[in-house]
Amino acid sequence: MPDTATLSSKYQISIPKAIRETMHWYAGQEFVFIQKGEGVLVIPVPELNQLKGIAKGANPDKYRDRKDRF
Repeated sequence: MPDTATLSSKYQISIPKAIRETMHWYAGQEFVFIQKGEGVLVIPVPELNQLKGIAKGANPDKYRDRKDRF
């Protein structure tokens, strides 16, 4: 049976320990909620240092700038 949680009267949900440990989530971490049909995706917002090198190897040729937009 999957882990479950109950929405409190303060509209809070405790994330089960097994999920927190598996996903390496920690207290104070920021999350984004994305509605998908009848459900919601909960995705951690990456910290700035986690984005280092994300565009490595990107080709800057044909780069669009704000000047070429309407």
